[in-house]
Amino acid sequence: MAETSTVARPYAKAAFEYARDHKALDVWADLLVKLGRVAAVRDVQKLLMHPGLTAERKVAILLELAEVDTDEAARRFLETLGAKNRLPALTAIAEQFERLRAELEQRVDVTVVSAYPLDDKQQNKLAGALKKRLNREISITTQVDPALLGGVVLRAGDTVIDGSVRGRLTRLSEALSA
Repeated sequence: MAETSTVARPYAKAAFEYARDHKALDVWADLLVKLGRVAAVRDVQKLLMHPGLTAERKVAILLELAEVDTDEAARRFLETLGAKNRLPALTAIAEQFERLRAELEQRVDVTVVSAYPLDDKQQNKLAGALKKRLNREISITTQVDPALLGGVVLRAGDTVIDGSVRGRLTRLSEALSA
């Protein structure tokens, strides 16, 4: 079976283009996130793959579990996913939808992992530097990992910048052993 992200890509793109064209990005993003959370539950995944249930029934169950209401376009989208046995990919579809939305809004979500908690001043300084370098709006999420010893690791999409003491020691060790 194809990788989930590959399967999700065309559906996320179609949903994104529809939502963008109908000025409903927030509504669709919220809907996909809620449905993706429900579809990620192992028992729900089994239910969504059950061959004895129709696509319409699977969609109805999913909507009931997620406690969301949809318009006709969203229902047709979900029924298409159900007919193609793609409902379990809703989590990946929601993630890719959000990436497309961030790209449109020229926004990037950055995860900062540091050895110690960062205060607001440090976060703002880091966000300002990243905004200038990436030429995008920055949304920072912080995490603490004492194993880093010091410094930070930045993750923005597929880009990882390791400025941690642990990372530097690892690179030094590799250089010395080469």
